[in-house]
Amino acid sequence: MSATADRDAVSSVPGPGRRRRSVDVLVVGAGPAGLAAAERLAASGAGTVEVVDREEEAGGVPRHCFHTGFGVRDLHRPMSGPSYARHWRDLATGAGATLRTGVSVTGWAGHHGREDSPGGPGPLTVETTGPEGLESLSAGAVVLATGARERPRSARLVPGTRPAGVFTTGELQQAVHLHHQRIGVRAVVIGAEPVSYSAARTLRSAGVEIAAMVTEQPHHQSSWASGLGARLRHRVPLLTGTTVTELLGRGRLTGVALRHDDGRTTTVGCDTVVFTGDWIPDHELARRGGIALDRGTRGPAVDTAFRTAAPGVFAVGNLLHAIEPAGTAAREGRLVAGPVLRYLTDGAWPGGQVPVEVDAPLRWVAPNRIDPRGPRPPLGRFTLRTARSADRLSFLVVSQDGRVLHRERLRRGAVPNRPLYASADWIDRADPGGGPVVISAG
Repeated sequence: MSATADRDAVSSVPGPGRRRRSVDVLVVGAGPAGLAAAERLAASGAGTVEVVDREEEAGGVPRHCFHTGFGVRDLHRPMSGPSYARHWRDLATGAGATLRTGVSVTGWAGHHGREDSPGGPGPLTVETTGPEGLESLSAGAVVLATGARERPRSARLVPGTRPAGVFTTGELQQAVHLHHQRIGVRAVVIGAEPVSYSAARTLRSAGVEIAAMVTEQPHHQSSWASGLGARLRHRVPLLTGTTVTELLGRGRLTGVALRHDDGRTTTVGCDTVVFTGDWIPDHELARRGGIALDRGTRGPAVDTAFRTAAPGVFAVGNLLHAIEPAGTAAREGRLVAGPVLRYLTDGAWPGGQVPVEVDAPLRWVAPNRIDPRGPRPPLGRFTLRTARSADRLSFLVVSQDGRVLHRERLRRGAVPNRPLYASADWIDRADPGGGPVVISAG
């Protein structure tokens, strides 16, 4: 976003009755990425670091995921989701960051920082509402860590009535683990990826029979090779190549209508259905600020230093790549501290970056902007997703304007809802003045 467009899009005058405050760094979102960013920034001397989150409790999705497996990648010890969330909350506040929950950022109310501002980068100002009323909160830099959410039934355009008993995975986990609600007796899980098996775990823990798991794909997309995930795959009927065409029942769900790839139709009786996966970044705040989104990920377009197109605004975690494990999001949160500190010091912001795009069957790549003279991706790789199963794909090719920059073999076939990774070793071979870099699979 250009500085001119940004100045035209937002007002620099706070609304009436708003208290004005300022901090050095504002982090929006208190999931693993946001808390890890706040911890590292506060511990590194970034000044006043504040985290705001609209939920009443910090920690993000892990706080209502009661299964173990969190912390293995980043903390090197297995933890439950709530324990993992508490760990990052304690680290952030222990480092000196201020954590405010129940606070919603409702929009932008000031110009974005500019490299040519006298005395360094200018402030960014957002409008918030929370327990202490309305505020205009200015910051030297803003880190967006708002995460991702599953598409509910309404967004998937599944026809039928609006009965009780319809959940997403997050809604189910909160109902069972946080609110101790009675769910139902017999359920259908829509999806067959890792989060789908997490939903199945939760249903089992609540004493709910799982009638079937349903996926449009030709097979499940879970990478779990052992443990409960593997056991559930053998004990729960899996209907592949199958689409939900209607929800049945009035007042309470009584069943789901299904259509198979071969044209057969059937109805499965159930009083509960859980829509899983189909993630979309929580990008509303970025959109309100006019920050450019990547058409593939649907999150903010970022470079290899987590910089968006708006000077002073960074983005990390599953807002950029819905959805990677919590440990990956937390690691990105810690890695964004360096670029933020550099920006607070010199106010420099790159321009004229080269887009990175993908060809079908690949769906998207993150990060999706590069500066051939700039840093490599912080995790040393690019993350990709595919739109369909393609077991015969064996290599990735990176090219620009018809010139091959890099070629590498895939270690496994491409499967939807599971990541593929591409090396970043080719960045310095890209032409800063050339066209988009394109990653294709074959």
